Amino acid sequence: MSQSRHVPVMLQRCLDMLAPALTEPGAVVVDCTLGLGGHSEALLTRFPEARLVALDRDKEALRLSGERLAPFGDRATLVHAVYDELPEVLDRLGIPRVQGVLFDLGVSSMQLDEADRGFAYAQDAPLDMRMDQTTGISAAEVLNTYPPGELVRILRAYGEEKQAKRIVSAVVREREKEPFSNSARLVELIRDSLPQAVKRTGGNPAKRTFQALRIEVNGELSVLERAIPAAVKTLAVGGRIAVLSYHSLEDRLVKQVFAAGAATTAPPGLPVVPERYQPRLKLLTRGAELPTEEEVAENRRAAPARLRGAQRIREDAE
Repeated sequence: MSQSRHVPVMLQRCLDMLAPALTEPGAVVVDCTLGLGGHSEALLTRFPEARLVALDRDKEALRLSGERLAPFGDRATLVHAVYDELPEVLDRLGIPRVQGVLFDLGVSSMQLDEADRGFAYAQDAPLDMRMDQTTGISAAEVLNTYPPGELVRILRAYGEEKQAKRIVSAVVREREKEPFSNSARLVELIRDSLPQAVKRTGGNPAKRTFQALRIEVNGELSVLERAIPAAVKTLAVGGRIAVLSYHSLEDRLVKQVFAAGAATTAPPGLPVVPERYQPRLKLLTRGAELPTEEEVAENRRAAPARLRGAQRIREDAE
């Protein structure tokens, strides 16, 4: 597997955003989405005084990045956990507060590149899509067992698929003849069920359905809804969080959490806003930052990325 394929997205920008919080000796930075360890390696290299805690729910990713990060010795602590478990992980490690948190919400390149994990629609593979293959239900089970109405809801909500009804009625018809097990059959079925005009626009027509199944199988949005506020809570005052998201649903969630933290909660009309109503966060990005053209040319997976950052400026009101 070539390393060049795994260029971490917007790496320099993420490091610059977290830098002001990570220069002090003993600073702790959390990589909530370790993957192949590209971001983690860069964090440990650039901030030699910092200690890293990194989480991943994928045991294979932990093994590979463990090898990659071995030279950093005990500065790196790798943990098998889903990122909404961050408060418990820090608690176990006896770390009350952290100075930096990074989320890269893209599916790790490794999972997309490994045919037998069933994430990719470009090659035939078992329809699995679980990031942690030791638990939960596979994409095939979702397709074969969910009621039609529920499948339509998932494709619309998580894939933003306008043709959800057409695709689902084809799926339901086909699964009665034979349950789904492989991705190629699903891709073909989606192609056959879409109107010509839709097929001519942008990319592989199966992309949105695969995204929706992946989010459902891994509970990604519900995990994220818990994870971002939990991560903000773990930041010390002055600590910073950077989040890379890859579709509008994730980005909207991150935006809402940051905006709520950066707003005053005072009742309108107060001449002086008491401390307890003051914003907890300061936004570090105006809107979401996008990758440069050069980055997209170098790594096509960077194209949909959106980066948002925030800094903790006060403690939570008691």
